[in-house]
Amino acid sequence: MTVVNSAAPTGLLPSRARRASALTGVSLGYFMVLLDTTVLSVAEPDLASSLGTSMAGLQWAITGYTLVFAALLLSAGAAADRFGAERLFRSGVALFALASLLSALAPGLWALLLLRAVSGAAAAACVPASMAMIARLYPEPAARARAIAVWAAISGAAVAAGPIAGGALVGAAGWRAVFLVNVPVGLAVLALTWGRWVNCPRSGRRIDWPAQLAAVAVLALLTDALIAAGARAWAHTARSAAALLVAALVFGVLERRSPVPVVNRDLLRSAPVRAGLLAAAVANFALSGALFVLPLLLQRERHLSALEAGLAFLPLTVPFAANPPLTGRIVARTGPRRPILAGLALLAAGGTLLARTVFADGAYPWLAFGLLLTGFGISCVLPALAAAIVSAAPHGTAGAAGGLLNAVRQVGATLGVALMGAAAADGSTGTGWSLLLSAGVCALACVAFALTRPTAAPG
Repeated sequence: MTVVNSAAPTGLLPSRARRASALTGVSLGYFMVLLDTTVLSVAEPDLASSLGTSMAGLQWAITGYTLVFAALLLSAGAAADRFGAERLFRSGVALFALASLLSALAPGLWALLLLRAVSGAAAAACVPASMAMIARLYPEPAARARAIAVWAAISGAAVAAGPIAGGALVGAAGWRAVFLVNVPVGLAVLALTWGRWVNCPRSGRRIDWPAQLAAVAVLALLTDALIAAGARAWAHTARSAAALLVAALVFGVLERRSPVPVVNRDLLRSAPVRAGLLAAAVANFALSGALFVLPLLLQRERHLSALEAGLAFLPLTVPFAANPPLTGRIVARTGPRRPILAGLALLAAGGTLLARTVFADGAYPWLAFGLLLTGFGISCVLPALAAAIVSAAPHGTAGAAGGLLNAVRQVGATLGVALMGAAAADGSTGTGWSLLLSAGVCALACVAFALTRPTAAPG
């Protein structure tokens, strides 16, 4: 995320009411972006039936959004600085609402996939810009901290609300209604954030667009290779893997030659930063993978309706609203390391219990307990990771660290859907193995983080 240092002088700030209105709009914008990462989960069977698509098509409907979102987040902070955070934010929100409207009208799978990619690009424009706007509106540290808490609470509710809202919308009007909900939200965001008093300064910061596009190609080809391998389309897998190698080489050459590389090299030289990024990727791997495979199991194998499936996820989503304040107090008192280790351990335990329940065709209370452990694990890891990454980042790279953290999280989400979805293609047994894969990855990340020596916060 972008950190803005040039705050507006207090005398030039808008009134408290206008700042509150803008903060609500900025928070709703992030709410809308995050809602789209979870709201589609319970719509998967209806979407597959309506468009006649395969498991691979469903995987692309999810990952087409997250992979573009992830890759473009790497340069979105620089774009907010260059073009103006408020301009980029409003453009992103408008494009997101338009792409959502067109997604609801999509005549087929390929049109939907293209529009999902457009939505991912719009989402990437919104996230760093929203933080820059808050920093501009609330230059006083105490007021800014309270504003960020509101922003995090509203946006965090999107993850909790996604499966339930999606289930209700699909049950009432089918999968297309999931996208229509973004249109009034987007219009409300534009209305709340409109006005000259939200303007942010611009800079001459450069963006290496060829390297950025190469990063998109690398992630897209990696996702395509994994999805094709899951579908046992080996010729397709080989072609994608070969193209991935070429794209990765091109990206590496462009990065080495670039005066403004897409990925900050100083960050990746820090072992604690690398461990934190791994934990972030794994946490989103587990969350997005579970949100992809479990709705299919609940609706196809256990014959729940879309709304019933959404409600079944309450044990997973409620901790997102209840646990972050407690985690924040623990981080303030003891530092982020213990909550991260506890969260990764809970994710490993939750994945193991979910897998065992699916293998044994166990009753819902056991599934609910596994979801509860997973929900508490995610809500321990993610709030603590922001503090861990920023404190471990070299001096002067906090903004780049925040942007890289969010990008890596979305990469993890993309890989979770690709790999766990591929394993779940074999029905309930495959779903069990996919959840066991998630548990194993979380356990390995927990060990890796535990073995990494923490560093003192940079001065």
